[in-house]
Parts: sequence; C-alpha cells; structure tokens
Amino acid sequence: MKSSETPILADLCFDIARRARVASAALGLLGTDVKNRWLNRSADLLIARSAAISAANQLDLANAPGYGLDSAAVDRLRLTDTRIADIASALRQIASLPDPIGEVLDGYRRPNGLEITKLRVPLGVVFFIYESRPNVTADAAAICIKSGNAVILRGGKEAIHSSQAIVECLQEAALETGVPPDSVQFVETTDRDAVGHFLKLDQFIDVAIPRGGEGLIRRVTDEARMPVIKHFDGNCHIYVDEQANFEMAIRIIENSKCQRMGVCNALESLVVHRTIAKEFLPRLDAQLAKYPIELRGCKATCKIIPSAKPATEDDWGREYLGPILSILIVDSTDQAIQHINRYGSHHTDAIITNDLAASRRFTAAIDSAAVIVNASTRFNDGGEFGFGAEIGISTDKFHARGPCGLRELTTYKYIVQGEGQIRT
Repeated sequence: MKSSETPILADLCFDIARRARVASAALGLLGTDVKNRWLNRSADLLIARSAAISAANQLDLANAPGYGLDSAAVDRLRLTDTRIADIASALRQIASLPDPIGEVLDGYRRPNGLEITKLRVPLGVVFFIYESRPNVTADAAAICIKSGNAVILRGGKEAIHSSQAIVECLQEAALETGVPPDSVQFVETTDRDAVGHFLKLDQFIDVAIPRGGEGLIRRVTDEARMPVIKHFDGNCHIYVDEQANFEMAIRIIENSKCQRMGVCNALESLVVHRTIAKEFLPRLDAQLAKYPIELRGCKATCKIIPSAKPATEDDWGREYLGPILSILIVDSTDQAIQHINRYGSHHTDAIITNDLAASRRFTAAIDSAAVIVNASTRFNDGGEFGFGAEIGISTDKFHARGPCGLRELTTYKYIVQGEGQIRT
C-alpha cells in the first residue's frame, strides 16, 4: 500500500472500532430472548442461503492454489452443505445455552449493612483475527453476541468470499431481530497493516484473540495494546501406558490423528511405554498403513518399525498439521510426563491406561489446558465440551484456558447496595 493511503486505512479501522464500542454498550443491555432470536434467525438464513455461501466458497477454493494452501488448509477452507448445516446447528445450540450475563457469582452482606454482589458482565469489544476457516466466522460471532460482546472479525484473505457471505446473513438477522448491526463487523480489506491499526485501538477494543499460525499469534502478542487470548500451537500427545488396552489405544490414536489432521487438537506426538512397544507398535503401524502417514521415531522405534524415519530434536516439538507422527519409547510414566511437559504446547495431552494410579499421576502432573484419560484428543473442542462452539482454545493461564466459550468472554463487576453508609 502507498504511504499516502495509510491514513485512509487508519481512519477505516478507527471508525469500525468506534462503532463496535457504541454497539457493545447497547448489546450489553439486550435480553436473552433478543440474542437467542438473532442466533436462530442467523441459523435459518445460513441454511436458506447455503447455495450462495457455497458459491462464495468455491471462489475461495479456486484461489487456494495461488495462496499456497496445502491439503489440510484446503480442507479447513472447504464448506459443504453438511458443514454449513453444522454451522447453523452450532448457532442453535448456543441459543439453547444459559445466558452468562447477569449471573450472580457471589453475594454477601457486610457488618455495616452493605449488600455486595459479584455479577458476570461482557468484556465489551472483541477483535478476532483468524485464518482460512470460514465456519469460525459464525462460531465467533455467535459466542460474542450471546455473551454480550461486539466483535470485529478480521478473517484471512484465503476465505474472504465465504466469510463475507456468512456475515451478510448475520447482519441481516441483526436488523430483523433488534441486535445492533455494528455488533458484528467484518473487515473487508485484506491489507495486513489493518491488523496493526486495530491493535493500537485499546480505547475501543477490550481484547484481541488471534487464531491461526504461530507467526500471526506472535505478531498480535507483540503489537497489541489490549490483552490477548491466544494459543501458539497444538503439539498434542498420547501416552500409551504399559497397562493400556491395545485395541482401545489403536482406535483412539487413529481417531486422534486421522479424523482431521489439520486441526489443533489432532495427535502429533505418540509416547509408548517400553514394556509394550515391541508388541504394540507393529499392530499400530499395520492399522495406520491405510493412511499416508510418515512415522518419525526414536532409535528404539525405528528398530521395531523399519519404515519409520529417525526423528530429530525438532520433531519432538513440532505441530505437523498433516500426515506425520513422531513416536518416542520411554521407560516410565514419569519419563513420559517429563517429555510431554518439555516438548508439548500445553494444549491437549492424553493417557491410555487401565492403571488408576498412573492416570491420576498423569492428570495431576501434565501442565496442559486439557488432560484426557482413555479418549481421543479431538474431544478438546468447544462443541464437544457442551459450549456450542468456541472462539479458540487457549493455552494461556490468564484470562481463559482451554476452549473459550460464553463464560470465557465475560468478566465481572461488583454491585454495592447501601442505605446511606459512609466510611469512617
């Protein structure tokens, strides 16, 4: 962009953020019934306009090779009729959930007669930056509006036509149901400088949430003047304990890795107890042979699975988002825990075992947002947790951790009711 055009872009971002702040004040006062009508009407329009949304998505898919998207990224970008129906279903599910706004978190009476109530309230304005997943457009908007927050959606250029088509449905539903239209705004410019302008507008924006690659998240973290809810990557582990049921373990590993490889809660790293490795790994290798998965293992793994490639130090910490799986053989549960805490991303890690003591030690010691026993890592997901959807899965510890649903987009304030008391 020419330098002479920069003030125009800055003014555009300023105006979007200012209007979002005005909308958030009105949105925070809306009743649950209005927000739910918006959600259900938005779902209706998404289904009714599915042909138009699919046509817009085809434009994005046609442009995908020019953006260098790999097969996993193209899969995330693709919208089928089933996926559009799933988006609508998620909105309806969010409508059915309790409204967190106005929830009384605590209440008590002081000796001086003051009545103090701790009340859940919206954060205000959310600036959401995300890449080529158009379904996230609807999910994020739905969670923000239901929790009383205005949202500024800055999607990636790879999905711009799909996201615009979805937002048109959401804004039309807002006009019909009494939700302030500026509560959901889509940033139509693909200029990367726009992100920088928004990240300076902390007088209007209360929180930034980046969802995408590590480069994007680090940029937002470095430049934002407002708090950031983020996760850097999803190097998810499964540890197969010596007391694991082999059939269960193979089924869980296959689902965790192969159901969708390009998502943040997919399995990337496998850890196996040495006492079972010689029997277990060949059976796993045979099951995974129907997928084009490259195995990269430690020396012991490569001896058991000759087709496996030697893993490097870099492999232990990698989020592949594709058909590669690293495998490490360990001597104990404690060694597995140490490896996962060192190389993991604190996203999702699982143990497969019939040993209660081992599962308790693992869940207590693993420092991750979700620790799973005898189930797929793919369950660390807002919808699967009963949130309807999520705006992201945070690996932070402040202000939210794990799937970020309605309650994670709220804060609280204290209401103090007196009868003329003064402090002495």
